[in-house]
Amino acid sequence: MTVNISASQVKELRESTGAGMMECKKALVESGGDMEGAIEALRKSGILKAGKKAGRIAAEGIVVISSNGKQAVMVEINSETDFVARDSNFTAFAKLVAEAALKAQARDVSQFSETTLQDGKTVEQVRHELVAKVGENVQIRRIVFINASGMVGTYLHGGRIGVLVELDADNTDLARDIAMHIAAAKPLVVSPDQVSPDLVAKEKEIYMAQAATSGKPQEIIEKMVVGRLKKYLDEVSLTGQPFVKDPETTIGNLLNKHRAKVVSFHRYEVGEGIEKVTEDFAEAVMQQVQGS
Repeated sequence: MTVNISASQVKELRESTGAGMMECKKALVESGGDMEGAIEALRKSGILKAGKKAGRIAAEGIVVISSNGKQAVMVEINSETDFVARDSNFTAFAKLVAEAALKAQARDVSQFSETTLQDGKTVEQVRHELVAKVGENVQIRRIVFINASGMVGTYLHGGRIGVLVELDADNTDLARDIAMHIAAAKPLVVSPDQVSPDLVAKEKEIYMAQAATSGKPQEIIEKMVVGRLKKYLDEVSLTGQPFVKDPETTIGNLLNKHRAKVVSFHRYEVGEGIEKVTEDFAEAVMQQVQGS
């Protein structure tokens, strides 16, 4: 008799155990949909032990890139400590993930985690094996894939910052230079017209409030605000930024010189946006002593 397992059951088991989706579904099928039986099955398989580490914050790690010139994938893989991020088992896993993601043209972490590798194991299974080996939570946090009509430039800085940039022209040196610039300058968008209207309105409101205290006439204030807004839009837009290798020219001018355009770009930095927990070591030891 085939047991139908719902997505909500899989989600519930995953949230309570930290195990992967495929393992949760398999355990529920084996237990006939019984939640306690599924948890027991996960414990017996040794997966639950690794899964318990899933609740721990993983804000260190590595950014990896795999590319063939026309297609490229970038992945951020996190660990709890920089020590594990430099471990050979972790870096080998990261390399395997990047190559498999490029082959699969992966765009979604959940779907990619179910991908079967050459040895017959899924990406998620290999991840769990790594967790058990290194003793830390390891997560594939995010992934982006580009299929370019022109070419894809890539840049990695110390394994912690990665950039993919899509050009409409075939110019390897230009693509790498722009990717390197993006890593350093952190633009938000390609061009000023792509800046969110809400963000522009917020900045304008701030500038108006600041200028209002100057005591200048309203028409002068409005001109001041227009000027400051233009400067802001240039600062956050790739095409308006001074080129890091030649500040006398902007990226926009550099692209025009080579008759090229940036179609899109993606910049990853390890741990960005993750709230890290800082622990007072002395206090932690004292609590442990008092609790013993």
